[in-house]
Amino acid sequence: MIDKLKIDPIDRKILREIQQDGTRSYSEIADKINLSTNACWRRIKQLRASGIIKKTVAILDQKALGIGLTAFVQIRTNQHSEKWFTEFSNAVCKIEEVTEFHRLSGDYDYLLKVVVADISDYDRVYKKIISTTTLHDVTTYFSMEKIKETTELPV
Repeated sequence: MIDKLKIDPIDRKILREIQQDGTRSYSEIADKINLSTNACWRRIKQLRASGIIKKTVAILDQKALGIGLTAFVQIRTNQHSEKWFTEFSNAVCKIEEVTEFHRLSGDYDYLLKVVVADISDYDRVYKKIISTTTLHDVTTYFSMEKIKETTELPV
């Protein structure tokens, strides 16, 4: 686990800047937070080495790619063995339309976030999900409107 105490206020500023635009140069980030370019580079290198910065990616426009429907799929199972979980998680992780996969506490055991083009495309993915293994209950909710979306963590 990452020790929050190792992150000082300057690191937090760097992390906020990188989350807003990961394509900026070290000198641009350094200028923005009043730091020398070399010091900024060293800190970013350390943040990467420590695993705090996992990777830098491009965030794509879901609608522009024609995959504008988001479904949240709640799954309940009556199987709780390691073998069942391994089989289920391996199968679900291979479904590229599943962009998030969470194990939950509460009434449902798993939550999947699925992005697809439309309802018929979702039905195709749904059939993949239910064919993975024995499931007790599958409930799907479709997002009507995205009110807030961010990849930025509060640092």
